[in-house]
Amino acid sequence: MDEAIAADLFLGGQLHLRQLPHGHRAGTDAVLLAAAAPRDGMGMALDIGAGVGAAGLALARLRPRLRFGLVENDPETAALARENLRLNGFEDRGELYEADVLSAASRQAAGLADGSAALVITNPPFLDPARVRLSPDPGKRAAHAMPAAGPGALADWLAACLALLGDGGLLILIHRPEALPVILAALDGHAALTLMPVLPRADRAATRILVRAQKGRRAPLTIAPSLVLHDGGRFSPQAEALHRGTALIDW
Repeated sequence: MDEAIAADLFLGGQLHLRQLPHGHRAGTDAVLLAAAAPRDGMGMALDIGAGVGAAGLALARLRPRLRFGLVENDPETAALARENLRLNGFEDRGELYEADVLSAASRQAAGLADGSAALVITNPPFLDPARVRLSPDPGKRAAHAMPAAGPGALADWLAACLALLGDGGLLILIHRPEALPVILAALDGHAALTLMPVLPRADRAATRILVRAQKGRRAPLTIAPSLVLHDGGRFSPQAEALHRGTALIDW
């Protein structure tokens, strides 16, 4: 591991994260994903597409009864996630699984058994490589764009997440609102869904959507009250508390 990579403070200083200075940087999406998990969670939690581990480590810090796994496919990023596990003292509760989540064989080879998780959190790559100009930086490209073109790539990602969950387990994901048609189609009939719009300001349209899906349950679609991130030029009080790790999202 390159000792020149400094450890950034995250979650109000509760975590130290080593990140590549030229790649994707963990931020609000990871904070919200961790905060949206149930406050009384127990059992095994998996962070799918974990990157350097920001969301999974924040989840572990905020939910001390959880065991957890960071699932990452890129070798360089996975090495940083493994280092961040050690740096934050989570070796006894957490594990790094270097695997391609879209491949059942890769998951199994890494020791990830289908149906083994009580909770899965994921911040999937948002971009369709056929529709956008991708970053020349390989780290940003891997973090931001699906490995395959078309809406089927996101549907396959969600199917893999559901496969890892036991019956009644929770999938929590964050994505852009325009992905909702694919998300709803992929999860319809497989889980009971709750949506939470995330607004940059109270008078703006949502730029993110949090989705909570309980596997194997049937219920009408629920839309929770919106989360507003900014009030004027600063974080809203709720968003500030979430970023400091002193509050959770109750929905």
